[in-house]
Amino acid sequence: MAKILIVEDDRELAKSLILWLEHEHHTVEHCERGLDALERLKFFEFDVIVLDWTLPEMNGPEILNEFRTSGGTTPVLFLTGRDNIAEIEAGFHSGADDYIVKPCDVRVLSARINAVMRRQTKVYGQVFVIRGLKIDLVNHQVSRDGIEIILPPLEFALLEFLLRNPNNVFSSSEIMQRVWNSDTDASTDTVRACVKRLRYRVDLPDQPSIIRNVPKIGYQINAVDDCADKDVSADKDVSDTLCDASEISLELT
Repeated sequence: MAKILIVEDDRELAKSLILWLEHEHHTVEHCERGLDALERLKFFEFDVIVLDWTLPEMNGPEILNEFRTSGGTTPVLFLTGRDNIAEIEAGFHSGADDYIVKPCDVRVLSARINAVMRRQTKVYGQVFVIRGLKIDLVNHQVSRDGIEIILPPLEFALLEFLLRNPNNVFSSSEIMQRVWNSDTDASTDTVRACVKRLRYRVDLPDQPSIIRNVPKIGYQINAVDDCADKDVSADKDVSDTLCDASEISLELT
């Protein structure tokens, strides 16, 4: 699951992309104008940006150049009908991570989105196993001991986000920015309630939660049971208790 911003003024094309990407369990937002895109990028976080080249007010390379100049690091895929070498080079020089020529198959776009996400997070597994809990990102399934655990889409998205960033701690506000739709009325209390429901579904009784609460900071995936040689006492610095991504078993499929 990714939170994706599509900047495309062709409404029919945008609609078809949104339908497919939502079918693939992504959270998708759309705007048609360049200035609207920049305004949205100032206030909201995305995992991937799909950017058309020719747009009202500003073209794609201008938007991308301004975004990169302001410090934006989100992966950007150009989606455009321009296919000459000079323009492809210009797209990459402006800071693009990939370049897709229209018309393209939505499955190819989806595959490239997944590829840039893997490069961004440096997490290449499609199936995670953490403390007996198996999370299959491709088939959108969670199980323990062969018994499937049904998660609502938002809870699955939260779990996937934390799994893809195993060494990071995220506040409720940061999680809301990265997992919830930008137009949501949700609050940090909503995030905390979602974490509570997710813990109830995936944790074992009388065992530490797989979602660790770092006091006054936020949440992270907790693989401490798989890190027996680490001291996880409460008065240790947070950085001393983080489990490396390798502590979570990844099954490459």
